[in-house]
Amino acid sequence: MGITPLVPSSADDPLAYRPVALVDLLDRVLATGVVVSGDITISIADVDLVYVSLRALISSVGALTPPEPPGGAG
Repeated sequence: MGITPLVPSSADDPLAYRPVALVDLLDRVLATGVVVSGDITISIADVDLVYVSLRALISSVGALTPPEPPGGAG
C-alpha cells in the first residue's frame, strides 16, 4: 500500500509533512465528500465542435443523508 505525504505534521512547520496512507485519505473523502469537475473541448483546426462540462460528487450515502429526528418519524 502506498503512502503519500499530504498533511503537515505540525502547525509550526508547514513544510514538514507526515505520511498519510491511501486508505485514510479515502476514508476522509468518503466521510466529508469531494466534488470533481472538469471540462472537455473537442476541436478540429482550432474550431470548437463539442464542449462538455463534467461535475461529480463523491461521498458516502451516510454523509449525504440528513440525520433522522429524535423519536422516529412519527
